[in-house]
Amino acid sequence: MKPVFGRVRLLGCVLMVAALAACGTGDGQNGTDIHGKKEKKAPAMDMQQAGQRSEALLDGTLAAIRPPVEWTYGAPAEAACSTGLNEPTGTTTVTRSRNILTVVSEQRRGNLLGLVQRYWERQGFRVVSVNSDKDMPRIRARNADGFTVSLDVGSIGNVSVSAGFNCAENSAMTYPTGTPGHPGGPKAEDLRPRERSDFWSSDEPLRQ
Repeated sequence: MKPVFGRVRLLGCVLMVAALAACGTGDGQNGTDIHGKKEKKAPAMDMQQAGQRSEALLDGTLAAIRPPVEWTYGAPAEAACSTGLNEPTGTTTVTRSRNILTVVSEQRRGNLLGLVQRYWERQGFRVVSVNSDKDMPRIRARNADGFTVSLDVGSIGNVSVSAGFNCAENSAMTYPTGTPGHPGGPKAEDLRPRERSDFWSSDEPLRQ
């Protein structure tokens, strides 16, 4: 019986080593520290990079709208990120936007939303939210890099497009000339559409 007991004990040690290997050694390589808490991931980019990427996404979106529309810069927004205990994290959510000055009629809003959605999907975005409200529709999409884009129709028929990134590392930022509240731009953003378009402003339903 002695040899059998020795083999059983040896087998038990082998199984224990295998189990420890499967669970990890607690050195943080599996996303946890020695206390079992999840480790914080470093921000993927800083605020300047997030702002520049957001502006590029908006440039591409507006360029994809045909016939073209008139637009102006919207007011940028930054919101500090915090922990569940309301403690600062050294990161900030960055949002940039553009306001469409071309009058988009109720009859053509669906065409605009559909065109923009198809463009975003070609760029690798996935639609995450759709509001089909008759007067104030909205669509939101997100990509694998963590950027969110949205198109919103406001209460006065104004249309805005925004892009942003959650919790970028705090850093200084620059803004395009013409950004409201910043050098070279107006004090307040211009929301009310006023430019007419034979296509986008038409009250005639689009023929299929």
